[in-house]
Amino acid sequence: MTPIATRNPHRVNGHDEKVKAAAVVEQPPWDKVQESLTNSAALSPQQDLVLKTFRLLIVDLCEQFHGGHGGSAIGAAAIGVALWKSVMRYAPHTPGFFDRDRFVLSNGHVCLFQYAFLHLTGYKAMTMEQLKSYHSSRVDTLCPGHPEIEIEGIEVTTGPLGQGVGNAVGMAIAAKHLAATYNRTGFDMIRNHIWCMVGDACLQEGVALEAISLAGHLKLNNLTIIYDNNQVTCDGSVDISNTEDVNAKMRATGWHVIEIEDGCFDIEGLVSALNRARMSAEKPVFVNVHTVIGLGTAMAGTSLAHGEPFGAKDIVKMKLASGFDPYEYFVIPDDVRAFFADTVPRGYILVREWDELFQRYSRSFPDLAAELNSRLQGDLPANWESYVPANFPQQLTATRISSGLVFNPIAEKVNSFMVGSADLSDDVEMLWNGALDFQHSSLKPQCGIIGSYAGRYIRYGVREHAMVAIANGLAAYQPHMIIPVTSSFLVFYLYAAAAVRTGALQHLQVIHVATHDSIGMGEGGPTHQPIEVAALFRAMPCFMYIRPGDSEETAGAWIAAIRAKNTPSLISSSRHVLPQLAPLTKRKGVLKGAYVLVEAEEAEVTIIGVGAELHLAVEVAMKLRTAFERKVRVVSFPCHRLFEKQSSEYKYDILRRHLNIPAVVIEPYTALGWERYADAAICMSINQFGRSLPCKEVYEFFGFEIGIISDKIVKYLDEVKRTGLVHGDFTEL
Repeated sequence: MTPIATRNPHRVNGHDEKVKAAAVVEQPPWDKVQESLTNSAALSPQQDLVLKTFRLLIVDLCEQFHGGHGGSAIGAAAIGVALWKSVMRYAPHTPGFFDRDRFVLSNGHVCLFQYAFLHLTGYKAMTMEQLKSYHSSRVDTLCPGHPEIEIEGIEVTTGPLGQGVGNAVGMAIAAKHLAATYNRTGFDMIRNHIWCMVGDACLQEGVALEAISLAGHLKLNNLTIIYDNNQVTCDGSVDISNTEDVNAKMRATGWHVIEIEDGCFDIEGLVSALNRARMSAEKPVFVNVHTVIGLGTAMAGTSLAHGEPFGAKDIVKMKLASGFDPYEYFVIPDDVRAFFADTVPRGYILVREWDELFQRYSRSFPDLAAELNSRLQGDLPANWESYVPANFPQQLTATRISSGLVFNPIAEKVNSFMVGSADLSDDVEMLWNGALDFQHSSLKPQCGIIGSYAGRYIRYGVREHAMVAIANGLAAYQPHMIIPVTSSFLVFYLYAAAAVRTGALQHLQVIHVATHDSIGMGEGGPTHQPIEVAALFRAMPCFMYIRPGDSEETAGAWIAAIRAKNTPSLISSSRHVLPQLAPLTKRKGVLKGAYVLVEAEEAEVTIIGVGAELHLAVEVAMKLRTAFERKVRVVSFPCHRLFEKQSSEYKYDILRRHLNIPAVVIEPYTALGWERYADAAICMSINQFGRSLPCKEVYEFFGFEIGIISDKIVKYLDEVKRTGLVHGDFTEL
């Protein structure tokens, strides 16, 4: 028969006639469905049955609740059979087996594909009843609408397209680095491969392209991307918005390309291609697999197959054409069970062989083995906090410099940290003495900076979004074995916010270090003055945004971030120099989110200071006491999330609002979020982003001066006294 036109979309050479033909989609007549589902002479009878069973299981699972994303799962069935049956190294009985291959489903809406293979290959938790919970109302489902990291066999939470590509690159970096650190001749303790499946949409996302570029540069030959190339996205055929030569692009970024024409049926060809990919000598591999979305359904090859129900009548016809009883559901014949029966025993062998290898490794390299074992448990050296300086120089210091003073001694001594920057190494101060770049040893950059896979400093280039997605992969590779640290300007974390969010969603310990965090960054102007960014990260669940005010508080911020095993953090620091406020400031106070710097009996007002403007709050309080004879308390408030973890008694005692003492916050950000903790704010107006002026002058321009702020607070207190209102409407002064 003539295959559906989208089955073989344009080839590597990008002939125009091929592209045009691909735009014409023909529906297979129902008397040809049998051919559509078995169109390969190379299939054994058992393989043919496995593919039919899998595809009909998918349509049943989608039909029961009249929803789900079954089309790509049906089209990609042969990819899954090749991977889980013949190629991947994994242990269903021990899902967390350290040296397993990692599989990342970047096109996460195709999750039913992965869930079904987890069931077929013997993951105990993925029972048939759990499979049938897909799109159900069960709160204990293991089959959510996109893969989630908490489920056995799922490496990372994916869904926002392209994120998984960055995660997979991070995992490949982790494996390369750990292998370079711990493998020895005859002892390949780390030799796993990273497999990442993508769809057409993933390859249009900027984050994926950034990560692909870096992976090619780094020559990560332990990484394979499998492209489920069905040439369909939600709006229609791909060529309504994208006609690029994907293979040529991948080659240009340093990838080896393998193409599979009959991706719906050619299991043996897929097995051969994927095994060749594992053996790649120097490059990551891109396997372009041509498939048909919704193969064998009435919607085959169209965007309707992406997420529309297939329909009971058509499913009956499909089952009849495949030799299945049309009124039996979720059928998995014994021969199909038998086909996958060796996956669990193979897993037992892999785990046993690795354990035996580790025992021999321990005898030959006892110190390395002890360190590797400790890191496998996610342990840091018991004395890591001793590397944090006990005190700091008292001269004016930017908190970005403070951050380096605190963290670099830790990074130098503790191998668990992999640090990197998006092309701003000199600004973020995260390079420690003796730091070695993570780099392929054959690369000899013109600037003379060389490295090896043993290095722990990653030059991400100008790729903020990929940097954070990759960091999530580093963290997810093995919990707490690697603690990634990213760094850039605070405003540029808006580029990366989607990846920051998915990291928080997964409770991954990633530490983000942001500098140039206020209008005080100066002449860069409003494009670089991030007055609204903190509100986003303060609002983000499962995330700590910490804004320290001097070196002592920066020490507390780092201690909080490193202790937070299941929470990502962002430490926000200044470009410009700041007074050192110790002994008023206390690192232990930072751990509670907010604490009292200056107390006053019978206080009339509490001034809340934050970050680079904390010193301003202290100076305003002094002015109010001396010039206006006001009784003023000062509270430092570096972290909302940490403060919310404290007891009600502690929070009441810090803010004292329950005693009708008004609280006024000073911060040149948008005020959003402070209404929870303060009655009034001296913040940035809602219709400006900043101004291109030197640091001192920009603060003056926006009225962040001691005299102006003091006058505003006095006027506000007089109004409160006149009206008797404290907890009324939140007021921006």
